[in-house]
Amino acid sequence: GLKKPNIEEIRHAKNAVFSPSMFGSSLQEIMNMQKERYPDRQLPWVQTRLSEEVLALNGDQTEGIFRVPGDIDEVNALKLQVDQWKIPTGLEDPHVPASLLKLWYRELEEPLIPHDFYEQCITHYENPEAAIAVVHSLPRINKMVLCYLIRFLQVFVQPANVAVTKMDVNNLAMVMAPNCLRCQSDDPRIIFENTRKEMSFIRVLIQHLDTSFMEGVL
Repeated sequence: GLKKPNIEEIRHAKNAVFSPSMFGSSLQEIMNMQKERYPDRQLPWVQTRLSEEVLALNGDQTEGIFRVPGDIDEVNALKLQVDQWKIPTGLEDPHVPASLLKLWYRELEEPLIPHDFYEQCITHYENPEAAIAVVHSLPRINKMVLCYLIRFLQVFVQPANVAVTKMDVNNLAMVMAPNCLRCQSDDPRIIFENTRKEMSFIRVLIQHLDTSFMEGVL
């Protein structure tokens, strides 16, 4: 909205001049940012912490998770905290960390699945083997982050969860594909056509990608 910034937001804006944000940066920059604090982590702290928070607040048993937006003021407040390496206690609504997590993926400087791989994805959107091969050909950090995301989404497609969330694999693929893939065309017809293929590609991964190797990886 058009509210005046509060003191916390002004302080954050001043600090941001000197310390870059985890939002809108590249994966490699984010890994470099956390090197001192978390030298052994293989994944972005922001990704794993927000994902854990969604589950801690029973997001997998919350209707419309990832589809229903969190309160914008609460999401912005959480973003400020996360950029200071904090997750506040007392969060209650899983839609808030879920919305911020989607925002983080969407605002990555380069999409999670880099532009160089985009054509392969929309070519192999119905072929599980070829789709999985694309994943394994990604740069290591992109592959790890994507596999963590897919493993996370695989929790939500379990029938006992879908019964409550009303978010089946098609719905999850629909809301998550734009956060993983970015069409570079300006042609509305191509964008429309590719949107369907992007969704199918992510759906195939949720259904077929073996993410067991990510067990316990942080």
